[in-house]
Amino acid sequence: MKLGFIGTGVMGNSLVKHLLDDQHEVSIYTRTAQKAKNLIEAGAVLVDSPQKVAETSEVIFTMVGYPSDVEQVYFGEQGLLENAKKGTILVDMTTSQPQLAQRIFEAATEKELYALDAPVSGGDIGAKNGVLSIMIGGEKEVYKKILPILNLFGENIVFQGPAGSGQHTKMCNQINIASNMIGVCESIIYAKKAGLDPERVLRSISSGAAGSWSLSNLAPKMINEDFRPGFYIKHFIKDMKIAAQEAENWGLDLPGLRMSLSMYEKIAAQGNEENGTQALIEHYKS
Repeated sequence: MKLGFIGTGVMGNSLVKHLLDDQHEVSIYTRTAQKAKNLIEAGAVLVDSPQKVAETSEVIFTMVGYPSDVEQVYFGEQGLLENAKKGTILVDMTTSQPQLAQRIFEAATEKELYALDAPVSGGDIGAKNGVLSIMIGGEKEVYKKILPILNLFGENIVFQGPAGSGQHTKMCNQINIASNMIGVCESIIYAKKAGLDPERVLRSISSGAAGSWSLSNLAPKMINEDFRPGFYIKHFIKDMKIAAQEAENWGLDLPGLRMSLSMYEKIAAQGNEENGTQALIEHYKS
């Protein structure tokens, strides 16, 4: 198929690679061309605007940073909604606002386009290995049509409901991670204070009732002070703020989410916003 992909960052780069490995023709747009060098060498065609992606693609995936970026890519003058051919399927994999996903769906429908919101979980490791969890909102028939492509990206792909449902599900995911990350950090700090070998402790607790993706994949990085981003702190803060706003709109009190957001904002202000989420351990050092 002729596919398009907008946003080839930490995760998007791996997803485009899966498309190329499956012999699809892929046009890409990214603001930092250097980050896509490996993809160009592998056969991707770099173009200079979302419009150029829209003009040649049957299915277009977007995975950008913030809701403002999604807004520009879809609603801008050179955006997808204005320039995609009728029948094109638009799949936004950015973690963004549920209301924005609903707006995109409605605007796409008016232009005889199809839109899905499809945020993911699993970080750079999941993207690289093609084992992401993908949460889908939109029309079920459209989801079924592109499921073979989504299978290149993930193993746990679940249709959640109407437009915006994928984004709401991702908020549930981020709320869970927010509190869990505090527990991961505190267990490591406790182990060190008790004079234990934290790596040995992990071997005991990672496969028990305390087990989680964060404990298995991020705790070892915390112990080794490896803060390279699989998922940026600045993006996690963005996600938590979206979840917090949704909760506030409904009158929900989520103290775990609020506490985690506050802690992440504090270490981001200390210069950690470009680090991975495992750098939360730095809060306890200070």
